[in-house]
Amino acid sequence: MKKLVLVGAMALSLISTGAMAKDTLRLLTWKGYAPAKLVKDFEAQTGIDVKITYSNNEEMIAKLRATRGGGFDLAQPSQDRISFVQAKYPVYQPIDFSRVNTAQLTTSMVDAVKKNTAVDGKSYAVPHCYGTTGLIVNKKLAPEASDWSDLWNPKYEGKISYRLKRPLLIATAFGMGENPFALYNDIAAYRELMKRVETTLIDGKKLVKNYWTSGDTQVAIIKSGDANVISGWDGKGWSLHKTNPDIDFIAPKSGALGWIDTFAIPAKSKNLDAAYKWINFMLEPENAAYFTNKEGYGTASSGAINFYNKETKANFNRSFTKADIDNIKWHPPVPDGFETIESKVLDRIKAAK
Repeated sequence: MKKLVLVGAMALSLISTGAMAKDTLRLLTWKGYAPAKLVKDFEAQTGIDVKITYSNNEEMIAKLRATRGGGFDLAQPSQDRISFVQAKYPVYQPIDFSRVNTAQLTTSMVDAVKKNTAVDGKSYAVPHCYGTTGLIVNKKLAPEASDWSDLWNPKYEGKISYRLKRPLLIATAFGMGENPFALYNDIAAYRELMKRVETTLIDGKKLVKNYWTSGDTQVAIIKSGDANVISGWDGKGWSLHKTNPDIDFIAPKSGALGWIDTFAIPAKSKNLDAAYKWINFMLEPENAAYFTNKEGYGTASSGAINFYNKETKANFNRSFTKADIDNIKWHPPVPDGFETIESKVLDRIKAAK
């Protein structure tokens, strides 16, 4: 009889302990992507503990490969770093979009991420945040500059600057009226397009003041007046606008280039409920706006702009219409062999007189 009482007491103790124990969300993410206030609010709202491991794309891939998709409940890789990994090492599981509140998201971003993370007809990520590359222009001195083609426009001779890296090749192709991403399944056609891009940029070298190589030089070149039309990042353009209202970031007419960081669920996630709750919580407009106000990155949450602070809202409204957002050219995964083609093109442009 005593033995039965003891077993019953132990069982009751275990049940009680289990009821008191909190769920845990093991999150693998970038620094800044899980603000302390939002973590605290989520934990209070759901009773789920959030355990954060900070990482980057390369480390995320390494960690998930080493565990075959274990160790974490939710990860945040960039959209162009998912499909090729998943095809070789199945470290993620397909997204159940019935559990994602897509009604609060920008449709064009959801569609882009679904397409760019697809493997065997299944998609593996939900968009979280984004940033873009476009033009930073001194509107007083170059009021008509509005597209990538202005980076080789004789009208701005000696006042043009850009970074000589692969995004420039992609931007140039779009500025020429081509769609390089549409040729990612045809390496021969892509090679021919890159030859035309190479010719355009070599012919335009005489118009270029200099090349920028970092965020600091990007700012210094246009701030000093050395150049009035440059390729640049949205955040840098907005920071320059604060000190000189004549300078601003412009989304090119043929489309800004964009990256998207996502939510992706590891194959061996132990807490799917917590993962989907975190995704939906972070993309609620007010929470997404808090993230954007703090970190400066755009969000996939379509209603977040209503909660942006005055400065952030003004930045996005000046630089992007809804059509501009929908026209962003999101970087898809780069097929094998394409970066080798691009590297040779860049080398020949650098060497050209």
